[in-house]
This record gives sequence, C-alpha cells and structure tokens, in this order.
Amino acid sequence: MKTEEIRRKFLEYFESKNHQIVDSAPMVIKNDPTLMFTNAGMNQFKEYFLGNTEAKDKRVADTQKCLRVSGKHNDLEEVGVDTYHHTMFEMLGNWSFGDYFKEEAIDWAWDLLTNVFKLDKERLYITVFEGDEKDGVPVDQESIDFWKKHVPEERILKCDKKDNFWEMGDQGPCGPCSEIHMDIRSEEEIAKIPGRDMVNQDHPQVIEIWNLVFMQFNRKADASLEPLPEKHVDTGMGLERLAMVIQGVTSNYDTDIFQALISDLETISGKKYGENEKTDIAFRVISDHIRAIAFSITDGQLPSNTGAGYVIRRILRRAIRYGYQTLELKEPFINKLVPTLVSTMGGNFTELKTQQDIITKVILEEEQSFFRTLEQGLRLINDLIQKTKNEGSKTLSGEKVFELYDTFGFPVDLTSLIARENDLEVDEAGFETELQKQKDRSRQATSIESGDWTELIPNQEEEFTGYDSTQESIKIVRYRQVKQKKKEFFQMVFDKTPFYAEGGGQVGDSGYIEVNGEKTFIFDTKRENNLIVHFAEKLPSNLEGEFSAVVNADKRKLTARNHTATHLLHYALRSVLGEHVEQKGSLVNSEYLRFDFSHFSKMEDEEIEKVEGMVNQMIEEAIGLEEYRSIAIEEAKAKGAMALFGEKYGDTVRMIQFGDSRELCGGIHVQNTSEIRLFKIKSESAIAAGIRRVEAITSEKAIAFFEEAEQVKSEIAELMKNPKDLVKSVQELMDKNTALSKEIEKLKSEKAGAFKKELATKIEDINGINFLGIKTDLDAGSIKNILFQLKAEKDNLFAIIGTEDNGKAVLSIAISDDLVASKEMDAGKIVRDLAGKHIQGGGGGQKFFATAGGRNADGLQPAIEEAKNLLN
Repeated sequence: MKTEEIRRKFLEYFESKNHQIVDSAPMVIKNDPTLMFTNAGMNQFKEYFLGNTEAKDKRVADTQKCLRVSGKHNDLEEVGVDTYHHTMFEMLGNWSFGDYFKEEAIDWAWDLLTNVFKLDKERLYITVFEGDEKDGVPVDQESIDFWKKHVPEERILKCDKKDNFWEMGDQGPCGPCSEIHMDIRSEEEIAKIPGRDMVNQDHPQVIEIWNLVFMQFNRKADASLEPLPEKHVDTGMGLERLAMVIQGVTSNYDTDIFQALISDLETISGKKYGENEKTDIAFRVISDHIRAIAFSITDGQLPSNTGAGYVIRRILRRAIRYGYQTLELKEPFINKLVPTLVSTMGGNFTELKTQQDIITKVILEEEQSFFRTLEQGLRLINDLIQKTKNEGSKTLSGEKVFELYDTFGFPVDLTSLIARENDLEVDEAGFETELQKQKDRSRQATSIESGDWTELIPNQEEEFTGYDSTQESIKIVRYRQVKQKKKEFFQMVFDKTPFYAEGGGQVGDSGYIEVNGEKTFIFDTKRENNLIVHFAEKLPSNLEGEFSAVVNADKRKLTARNHTATHLLHYALRSVLGEHVEQKGSLVNSEYLRFDFSHFSKMEDEEIEKVEGMVNQMIEEAIGLEEYRSIAIEEAKAKGAMALFGEKYGDTVRMIQFGDSRELCGGIHVQNTSEIRLFKIKSESAIAAGIRRVEAITSEKAIAFFEEAEQVKSEIAELMKNPKDLVKSVQELMDKNTALSKEIEKLKSEKAGAFKKELATKIEDINGINFLGIKTDLDAGSIKNILFQLKAEKDNLFAIIGTEDNGKAVLSIAISDDLVASKEMDAGKIVRDLAGKHIQGGGGGQKFFATAGGRNADGLQPAIEEAKNLLN
C-alpha cells in the first residue's frame, strides 16, 4: 500500500466517524509567540484545549506537517543516524473537543489498525499511564479496561510519566496517554526476547506508531494539576512509521516516501544506499532534510541568520555537510532533488508544485553560499593547524574551534575529521563549554516565565471592536505576570478591545486604559492562543469596574495608511511584473512599510517608477474601502481575493477591496485611498534567490522626503551659483573632478615609480635575506603596489615600509613566498607584534603580506629597526 493510499484511508475512516477533515496548518508559525514551528498535530487546536475558543466542529481529523528541530522537541541530531527520527514528518490525527473520550478513541484506533490496515494483532503492544503519586493522578485503569476488549492483559504495559503523560509545555493542558507499539522484528528475534520487553527501549524495530492523548488536566505555574472543564482527545500517528509497518520494511527510509529521493542521490553521488553505514546515514540525512527545507520555504520561511530562518539554514547546512564529507559531493546537489520531491508529495501538498522554482533557487543560492564558507573555513583550519603544530601542541583550541563554528558556520565534526588527518585532536570539552555559554545567552534572551492567569470574569469571551473605533469601554477579564530578559511586566485580556494584536505583518497597537484619572499604558498588543493580550509595565491599582481603553490614534492612522499601501503595492507589482508575483512577508508600522515578494530579477528603474506611479494613481483616484467582514472563503476566492501560502484561514474570512485589489486580511485599513496622500519607494533589493524586498514610505514621511530632496536641490543650486541647467553643471563639475583625479593618480604613479627605483638601491643582504626597511610619505595604496612589484622581482625579500597617512601610523610588510615556506615567516604575526610594541595599534593579514595601523607615528622607525634585528 503506497503512502498516498495510507493517508487517504486514514482520513476516509475518520470521515466515516463524523469527523470534519481539515487542512494541515502551516509548518512555520507566524503569530504564536510560544512556538517557531508546528511540532505536533495539536498546535493549531491549542485555543480549543485552553478553552479560549469554542470549536466549531467537535470532531476533526487531519494530516499535519510537523517540524521537530528546536526547543523541547529537538530530534535533529538523531535524524539519519537511526532509521525512524525525522525533522519534518506528517502526523495523522483525530481529535475530540469535549465530545467522545477514551473508549471511542481506543476502539477506533484498534479497528483502523487491525481491520483496515490489517496489522498483525499479535505484534501490537499497548502502554498506559501507571499513575503519579506526586501529581495525585492514579493509574489509568479506565484505559486498561477499554483495551482489554481487544488485547490480552499481558500486552498492556504500565509506564511512567516520561512515556505516558503528555504535556503541551511547562504549563497548559495535559493528560495521560496510551501508546500503540508495533514489533516488526523477525520471528527468530521475537523467540529470543518477547516484544513486551523491548517496548520503549529505543529498538528501531519495536516502535511507537500511535499516541492517544487524553487531555483532562491543566498544569499550573506552580506545577499543580487542575481538571479541565471539558475532556478532549488528541491523537498522533507518524505517517512515515505507519508506512514502514504496512509496507513491510524495517526502516522509514525504505518506504516509497524516501526511496525516490535516495535513488536520485545514488545517481548524483555514484554511491549505493545499503552498502555502507556511514554513507547510508548521509543518504538518510539528505533525503529527510530536503523535505523540511522545501516545506519551510513554501510556508514563507527563508533561510537566514536569526530565529526560524536560522533553524532552516542549519538543517540545510547539515545536509550539505553530509554530502560534502561523506558522499564527496563538492558542488551544489540538494536543489537537484526538488523535482522528485514535488512529484512524490506535490499531489497532496500543491504548494510544492506552485512554488517549485522558488524552492529550487533558494536552495541553490544557500548551497553556493555554504560551499564558499567551507572553502574559507578550510583555509582558516589549515592556519589553525599550522599554528597549533608550531606551538608544539597536539590539541586544537576548543575556543578557536567554536569560533570557526559560530562565526564562520564551519561544522565541528568536519574540523575534528581534518584534525585527525593531521594527527591532532579537538579540545571537545572546551568546545562544549563555549557552546553551552552561547546556549545560555540565547536562552536568557528568549526565555519567558509566565504566571497563571488570574480570572476576574470567568468564561468571558473576548470581542475585537478595533475595526470601527479606537476607543472602547472595557473590563479586565484576566491578567498574569510575565518575566523576560530580567524585566517584569503584565499581560491583560479584556472583554472587548479596540487594540489590534500584531498579525499579518502589522505591528500591535499601543495606548492606555483609564479609570478615575489613572492611566495604565499599553506598550504592545499580541495574539496568543486566540487571546488578544495587552502588555503593560504595571497593573491598574483597582482591576475591577469599567475602564476607557484608548488606542494611540495617530500611530494607528499612520500604520493603517502603510498597511493599505502594501495592498496597493502588491496589486501594482503583479500588474507591472506579472502574475507570478506573490507576497512572501511584510512589516507594517507607523514609520514605513516593508514588502517581500517572489520575482527572479532586479526591478529596473522604469519598473519601479511604473509601480510607484500606479500606487499614487490609485491614491489620487480616492478609492473607497469595500470590506467583507465575514465572507465564506470560497466566495472570497471566487471574487479574486489573494490567499497567501503559509497562512491558516478559517471557513469565513475578512476580505479587503480597493478597486481591483482584493486580499484576505485581518489588519487595519484606511476608509479611502486618498488618506494615504503620497507613496514613495525608498529601496528595492534581493533578500534571497527569487525573493525581492521593497521598502517604502507614505503620508507625512513621503511628503517630508520630497521636501528634503527639494531643499537639498536648492542648496546645491546655490553652491553652483544657480545655473540655468543644474544637472548639466553638476555633470561638468564631475567630469572636471574625474580628469583631475586621473592627473593626480598619474603623478602618484610617476612618484611611486621613481621611489621604487630608489628602493632597489637600498636593499641590503642580511644572512642571505634581501632586507628593505624605510620610512616614506607615500600613501598606503601606493606602498602596497610597490611591495608586490618588488616581491615579484626579488627573491628572498623581507620588506617593511612605514608611513604616516592622515595622522595615522601605518606599517606594511611583504615577505617572499620562498621565505614564508623555508623560514616559516608570517607577515601577519610580525606586523601585529611590532604594531603593539611601537605604534600603539594592531593589524594583520596573510603570511606574505600584512599591514597594521596605530596612533604613534614616532614608533615607525623603532619598529623598522626591530624587524631588521629579527633577521640577525
């Protein structure tokens, strides 16, 4: 049975049990401050478990794209080493929100596995929660009794909290779980050791395939448990593991999901999968990682140096490293796997097909960049190895190895491999110490400690009124204290709020709430688990009663103008550049707007002018807002509304229309485009292969930009004596300046040529070395040219020249390649030492040429003399 059929049969089964089949949420999470990635199927339903929102459908089933490479759920280093861990995986799940509970979940799971998928009943084992005295939770006898209808009691195992009590995090919904394990070992192995003794022992062929979680508690900040008002079911079954079991293979990577990718890699590398464990690991790593990378890009997350983008870059570089080290692939190769990935998974995940070009280009650019990093790192490692040997040591400094890893992105295991080839080792303890310091710094920067919510008005639903007003009479429903970066602040939830919560690229509102003349300032607003959360440095002295909530109207007005401008910009870009243009990210605040979009070449000046002109034309036409506040998503799409990949939409959506511009959007907008007043593009640039970025300003900022430009023009005209043709006069002045610069360079060259001839007469022999040491008034650039010429003409040359350039002392040293090799001389090290001792400065460079600068020009001659003494 192919994976595609397994997925389909699972969903059809639960559809027959009256479950609503829903789409996978994006794998990259944009509007949840507690998570970077969807790491479990339940993430998109958290608000239902927390009771913040009532579920429209009480029974749901889906297949969810998940990624586990950061935080608590981090399987990255196991991926590829074993045969069943993955970065990106599909989680098949069925859910009950206050509807059915343990009995139905257990009955259906058993029926599906044994009657639909025909798994061998004798090889299935069940684990249940053994209870926890500290938490006051007894053994899950209820689940045991339900399982006994299907499974002999000897195959039902009681396990501890680590294995059979599922928690969303340190706080939040949780409960006992019941896992289904499958033993796929040979009959001979089973005869030696029964399956029950291998459950939860990390055996690659005795594995958990389905976890049935029974959400019935809430974990509070003090670690105590309280019963949830409603009980829920949350199940998760890894599609990759299920496919392995059904297809009768002993590794996830032997299933049809991965075999096509592995076959491609065999062709690219010329190596065979299954012949060598070391190369097999590389095959598994790469075939796994290409999926995580591609799906992240479709969700709008590009590789970068921060946040979620850094995680994706790290995954990609891990895959490149395995190809480079183990499969001996010395040029980009991962991008070549994209067509096969699209052909195997694009049927169910159409975003892979529509974004295939972008996925390929982004991966190729990242590969090219990292191969350059590897080349640079190899040079740096060779220098470090030589220095280590010169010092008589056999161990590479852990601190230096970490610097290579952290600053240059060079993999530590590749450093270790190269060290062993040179009969050296890495100070692994020192490296781990530096790595832990970095982790601690990162954790401190991002860690958030949240107290329990204190409810003032229980079970009160929240209403957003900010589309219609910037003021509202409100009550505080709940609040909690939060600590982050050693700062304490408070979060509040209101019954009604005019404050817009950060989302869709638009920043959150600020303002204040007031009662009896006491103002409490709100410095930010965000959405968490479908709650609109207001941030304040302190709480009101009295939390009860009605408050006046007031949004910073000026900031809101300017932000709304910029947000509407992004819609007009998107429409104009598609009109001018083509229908392939799609939004890939945005930032909208009161100062400016930033808009990222798919396009494969730099915009020409004429295209920028045309886009800018089109947006300003729509502003001038004073187009009124047409808002569809609650429209069926299919109807909105039928009207031509743009829906963005990587966004999660409900059955009903909000559509914003200005003329022919139609987009699904929850943000704040102007009532009429004329309110924007003026639009100006400040810059257009590349942020990744196939992704461009426009930054622009509107309204007062744009007007001030043009006023400033006019002021500068007037000042230039005045300096030029107000010519009739200012552009022509400036051009003539530039031409004259160019001619004078050429004349100066000619004179410099002539002076340098004469000086070079003079220098040749000053070279003296010291112990077989041609030494030149002199002070001059030439500029540093000319000195460098002369030294390189001399080095090319003269063997065994050691030359040091000092000069004072703009009040700064400069030393330049050139050493012939033959001296570098025979005498192990290092210009960089020498110039650093001399600069520190004599000119109060520092510098460095390569072994054959280096420079240093300092504050003390009086030290130039002593430095030259000491250099000469080095040769005696």
